[in-house]
Amino acid sequence: MEKYPAVGCYYFPNYHVSDARNALVHGPGWSEWEVVRRAVPRFAGHRQPLVPSWGYTDEADPEVMARKIAAASSHGIDYFIFDYYHYDDGPFLERGLDAGFLRAANPSGLRFALMWANHDWLDIHPCGRLPRHVLYPGRVTGDTFRRMRRMLIERYFAHPGYFTIGGAPYFSIYHLQEFLNGFGGDLTSARKALDEFRAEARAAGLPGLHLNCVVWGQPLLPCEGAMTGVPEIVRRLGFDSVTSYVWVHHAKLAPPTTDYGALEEAYFAHWERMLRDYDIPYYPNVTVGWDPSPRTLPSDVWTPGLRYPYTPVVTGNTPERFGAALRRCADRARELGVATLNLNSWNEWTEGSMLEPEAKYGMAYLEAVRAVFGSRP
Repeated sequence: MEKYPAVGCYYFPNYHVSDARNALVHGPGWSEWEVVRRAVPRFAGHRQPLVPSWGYTDEADPEVMARKIAAASSHGIDYFIFDYYHYDDGPFLERGLDAGFLRAANPSGLRFALMWANHDWLDIHPCGRLPRHVLYPGRVTGDTFRRMRRMLIERYFAHPGYFTIGGAPYFSIYHLQEFLNGFGGDLTSARKALDEFRAEARAAGLPGLHLNCVVWGQPLLPCEGAMTGVPEIVRRLGFDSVTSYVWVHHAKLAPPTTDYGALEEAYFAHWERMLRDYDIPYYPNVTVGWDPSPRTLPSDVWTPGLRYPYTPVVTGNTPERFGAALRRCADRARELGVATLNLNSWNEWTEGSMLEPEAKYGMAYLEAVRAVFGSRP
């Protein structure tokens, strides 16, 4: 580990035009850039659509990904955490990693890890006020999980650029309830599957696995529900650490807009609760912003306070205030001896939380990261 703590950054890989599932639903040549382009302002002063400084690029192009790698590694980021999708009928959105990142000319400039985004994939590109149907269920069978973990070990965990903690590959699971549902809600069966995962990794020559679980307090996506007794469930399943994906999982937003400062305070209060509730490491998060309005249907009335993506928008999240939150997080993380922290995110363009340069602020958010964490050689 080159520096302390290491800095990871979530990467949402839906910005390439070569995905067969997207083509089936939206037509050939579609990527989520189409949603970004068609966003509309929803209230006075609302800055939409956002415009990427680098253009509407294809992340499955190794040259495009090389630019992202260079920018990230030179601005204090150590690894991308790719949102990884795998359903009963196989992977989804893997080409950003496989064809782009792993084939870039400079992959050693940045490491990578995976967060299994095992939530339902909904028809929300865009979404009307009424709930949309599920395109791909997040719940998978035990057989699918066995096939997936073997492929993960062979294709990714053994890669020299994969991010590790204590030498063990870091693998995060986003939706704890859906993971359990795949085993009929039975904790014993789920624990056995994770133990087998660790054993298979050791059999492949790896020093086991570092298994991480994303936890939240406020459900966000329509497929997310509130769970009780999560610390005990996490303990019984044998996870090595817990973390967060985005700050809005830990705060009730006030419609129509919520100031970034209020969101920050809610998150840091949550962090202290995590320290009390868990006896394993908690890896903190800093979120750039929040605005899922591009995923709402422009012809429908925007009513913040409904379920995702009709949520309040976070305002006041300037690079300066984001930088101050980074400094606060870094200071607390170092005080606690935290091994790593994560940022949301590199490119959640349709949720308004991205470090990738945009027309108004350019590289300012990335420069805020570098000001706090330096840069990798």
